[in-house]
Amino acid sequence: MNYEVIVVGGGHAGIEACLASSRLNHKTLLVTGNIDNIADMPCNPSIGGPAKGIVVREIDALGGEMAKNTDKSSLQMKMLNIKKGPAVRALRAQADKVIYKKEMLKTLQNQDNLDIKEELVKELIIKDNKVGGVILEDGEEIISKAVILTTGTYLKGTILVGDKKKNSGPHGEKASNYLSPFLKKLGFNILRLKTGTPPRIEKSSVDFSKMQEELGSSEDITFSYDNTTALAYKYQLPCHLIYTNDLTHKIIKEHLNESSMYGGYVEGVGPRYCPSIEDKVVRFSDKERHQLFLEPESIYYDDLYLQGFSTSMPHHVQEQMVHSLSGLENAKILKYAYAIEYDAIDSRQIKPTLETKIIENLYTAGQINGTSGYEEAAGQGLIAGINASLKLENKKPLILKRNESYIGVLIDDLVTKGVKDPYRLLTSRAEYRLLLRDDNADLRLREYGHEIGLINDDIYNKFLKKKQDIEELTNTLKETKITPKKEINEVLLKLNTSPLKDSITLYDLLKRPELSIEDLTNFKELNYSKEVLKEVEINIKYEGYIKKSLEEANKMLELEDKVLPDDINYQDIPNIASEAKEKLENIRPLTLGQASRISGVNPADIAIISVYLKKRGNLNDYRRIYKRN
Repeated sequence: MNYEVIVVGGGHAGIEACLASSRLNHKTLLVTGNIDNIADMPCNPSIGGPAKGIVVREIDALGGEMAKNTDKSSLQMKMLNIKKGPAVRALRAQADKVIYKKEMLKTLQNQDNLDIKEELVKELIIKDNKVGGVILEDGEEIISKAVILTTGTYLKGTILVGDKKKNSGPHGEKASNYLSPFLKKLGFNILRLKTGTPPRIEKSSVDFSKMQEELGSSEDITFSYDNTTALAYKYQLPCHLIYTNDLTHKIIKEHLNESSMYGGYVEGVGPRYCPSIEDKVVRFSDKERHQLFLEPESIYYDDLYLQGFSTSMPHHVQEQMVHSLSGLENAKILKYAYAIEYDAIDSRQIKPTLETKIIENLYTAGQINGTSGYEEAAGQGLIAGINASLKLENKKPLILKRNESYIGVLIDDLVTKGVKDPYRLLTSRAEYRLLLRDDNADLRLREYGHEIGLINDDIYNKFLKKKQDIEELTNTLKETKITPKKEINEVLLKLNTSPLKDSITLYDLLKRPELSIEDLTNFKELNYSKEVLKEVEINIKYEGYIKKSLEEANKMLELEDKVLPDDINYQDIPNIASEAKEKLENIRPLTLGQASRISGVNPADIAIISVYLKKRGNLNDYRRIYKRN
């Protein structure tokens, strides 16, 4: 059977990619090495966290599945950084690994236009630098118009524990050993990266009395904007906080050369922002202790995930390390930690659409692009699935900008800067993070999801009602005034805020840091949803900061509106630094804005390019690749 889209790999990127293309009415095939590992969480049993949680909300706003499935399978829901500003707040869920996989597989199996095949891909069918399908390891050829590679850690995957190496996927499955050399022959630069996972501990062998209990949030919260049922607080499972100690560090230092990394057995580059515990002890030798969390993996398992304790030490050393921790003196290790190496491509060889520059209609998403994390993978998978579908329909692609989504920041970083180690999304990577909040992902992106076709009219109309309520409530607060009457000032004093001397609108009153929007119900009935109330409160309290961020973003967009011509030859432009010319020729940025973010290209180079193009007489004739009203 022929297909329009083939997705290779059933991880979080592959899931979103195949669901997007099939829901957009394109006959899609998902090829995966093991159906039982679809939607697997080989590492952390959680979804979300700083920046990542906002990505999950963005996926939901665009019409993806991760948020909905997380709500179905959560063991604990927690809003992080609630005492900090709204720019860094994010939702995090402990997910049940068994339920998450089961529910996601059910979603895939019930999806129209989607087939699933269990096999590994050996090569791609290429003709005239255009992909035409895949060749499986059993020799079968399957024809398609587009292919999306979401291979995770399976490209020449190698498990490392101490001085032992094993060619394998995360659970001992067969690795994909042929596709990576094939991509190299096509001209892709291949990187060798590394990640790892900590040991799993038998719950019944843990002394929780020596640990600090960490509970979820008591309020009803969901990842998906469309879910109305939240996990009740009384049903949430706790996590537990512990720390490493002097003995732990002593054991690690004494056995350092036995680890895969420090013993010289590792070829790949490990994650900078999620290092192994031995790497932490070496790199941060001034730290007396490191924070660890014991997290539940499933109601069906008697095991706990020891977050922050990733290692490639031999098993006998892992035993000593675990038993040195408070509350784990008699702990039983059910699954030992390991490191895993895998191949990835140079992400500067892909376009902002996630189509590769080398092979037309070939898209890549997830760890093959050098990222780490389920959320980063899912976000890329969704965009790849959308853009492959839009190209088949001869429509302009979806390219999210840095000021409108974390997904846009992620992809722009990948295609502009590339990676040297597994990329992790952080709030600090976003220049306009006050605009990219957890609460407003739907306001930023739902219009796109509806226009593309992944958000139906019923959901979209509810969204429009929310927008209308926000505008209505904002106007009501601006129009409603209170005066310095005795009874009003008495209420204000009870709210621990100063009394009035002059009349004031409720809009301006809410700007007082000690007051919340709920306090305003003392003066005016506000019959709106919690979502609407929260959105209006943030917009009012942070009005000045938001306005400043918008002004800065608009300056950036002026450069983004200047699209660089395909035929530009940077070697012909005089007075640009040699390094800049090399980087520009290699990356081929789409806009002056993207060019300005390339390492080695300075503002003077951008000014020279701008003048050069104006002299050609057609700079103002260029149009944005993707622009909506």
